[in-house]
Amino acid sequence: MNQHQIEGNWNEIKGHIKEKWGELTDDEIDQIAGKKEQLVGKLQQRYGRSLEEAREEVDAWERSL
Repeated sequence: MNQHQIEGNWNEIKGHIKEKWGELTDDEIDQIAGKKEQLVGKLQQRYGRSLEEAREEVDAWERSL
């Protein structure tokens, strides 16, 4: 799934994010609003991931959708 598809299907994808990264709050997920870099940043903050780790995790998650 590409970035445009994620943004377009955001309401459906929020549930997948909640399952994958359960420590993210609903407010944080709403703030992300389908933007990949926002998700990467939230993963860095919430889980203490490096930028590269967070990007790799999001990329792998995108491929699995």
